[in-house]
Amino acid sequence: MRTSLQHLLLATVLLIAGPGAGFGLEPSTHVWTFDTDPLNTLPSHFVLGTLFDGRPAGDWRVLETDQAKSPPHVLGQLMAKGAEHAYKTVLSNGTTASDLALQVSLLPIDGKADMGGGLIWRATDDRNYYLARANPLEQNIRIYRVVKGVRQMLKNFNQIIDIRQWHTLRVIARGCQAQVFFDDKQVFDVCDRAFSTGQIGLWTKSDAVTYFDDLKLQIER
Repeated sequence: MRTSLQHLLLATVLLIAGPGAGFGLEPSTHVWTFDTDPLNTLPSHFVLGTLFDGRPAGDWRVLETDQAKSPPHVLGQLMAKGAEHAYKTVLSNGTTASDLALQVSLLPIDGKADMGGGLIWRATDDRNYYLARANPLEQNIRIYRVVKGVRQMLKNFNQIIDIRQWHTLRVIARGCQAQVFFDDKQVFDVCDRAFSTGQIGLWTKSDAVTYFDDLKLQIER
């Protein structure tokens, strides 16, 4: 009798409060496959960053390639030169998030000083953000806090990264906690309070040429 009454009271509370009460609101999901974006352009939902000397932060363009993770298009960073601290960035246009799940597939194409790339989240601008990146030349994954254009490494994880195949980076951020996964394996679980909300984006460095595909963002409400 008591159990039935408890169930009835719970159902009444949920009915009054509306869908999702007690369970969190439905998340907002954004997916960018780049397959419908015009070739040889930066998609309209992204904004190009600037380098430390004020020049555009790379050559980001939609490409058609048989190497695409999900054909026919990828978003590529194609500028194959750059100084050690030349961070090539694009940020989402008008999409901000605090608690989120963010994922992208990346394919290292070229680079002698640097290779690979990463995910940006909670960016206040193109010089202040969190970054998780994978580098096949160094065979490691790192998570950084970037403040005024200067990287501050939070953690390093040594990892064999095959340059002949696509890899997946995923970040889950809730409050100060950030969990980072590489090819579905968790590599980091850190707490940092420098940034609480902001834009998401993509990142390469120096002379790294990288393809990105299937960028997915789930914002927790």
